[in-house]
Amino acid sequence: MSGILEGKRVLITGVLMESSIAFHTAKLAQEQGAEIILTAFPRPTLTERIARKLPKPTKVIELDVTNDEHLGRLADIVGEELGGLDGVVHSIGFAPQDALGGNFLNTPFESVATAMHVSAYSLKSLTMACLPLMQNGGSVVGLTFDAKFAWPQYDWMGPAKAALEATSRYVARDLGKQNIRCNLVSAGPLASMAAKSIPGFGELAAVWDDRAPLEWDLKDPEPAGRGVVALLSDWFPKTTGEIIHVDGGLHAIGA
Repeated sequence: MSGILEGKRVLITGVLMESSIAFHTAKLAQEQGAEIILTAFPRPTLTERIARKLPKPTKVIELDVTNDEHLGRLADIVGEELGGLDGVVHSIGFAPQDALGGNFLNTPFESVATAMHVSAYSLKSLTMACLPLMQNGGSVVGLTFDAKFAWPQYDWMGPAKAALEATSRYVARDLGKQNIRCNLVSAGPLASMAAKSIPGFGELAAVWDDRAPLEWDLKDPEPAGRGVVALLSDWFPKTTGEIIHVDGGLHAIGA
């Protein structure tokens, strides 16, 4: 039986560790029949090393989503490798340390601007850089952390994720006529590289132990990866501008 991504060509950002959602997305995508290409920044060699653990060899290209030169050459590089694209995975987020860890009221705008540029505006930038390769439509999938609430220690990454969620809806609106869908997966907390950069991450993650209806495993990114792969597939042909929660159901629980 062929996989649900058989014949698809997918660009995946954010593969930094074997424990990341992006890595498991890449692994599952290959297992489901996709050809993939990975992007990395600031250390492509780190991603190249992690990529050796995937089922099949894949090319890694350097991409800083805040660099117009990098974005401008992306379509040519990916086009030479894959010929085109059917899917794009946005797994990119960053905030300076002074924008996290309880410093919300004292964070300077320069740090807020960096968080917004890298974590939210880049969804539009990446999608538009890949657009010439998506002549037959396709699926863009990003990763968020539920921005309806103010979380402990998360500070300016919360507004950045809220901006990402709004950006996804506008990308969905403006590219729908080209048969391009844009959706997000809202995953529960995971012990990833991103989590290690958040001071007091354990306090945030502990909420899931007390309130999630389904048992949540901080060390298991595969459920979120499955959600991303499902949205990349043709099984959601008329779903766009949506946020799919893969969080053990916590988003549905008040207290």
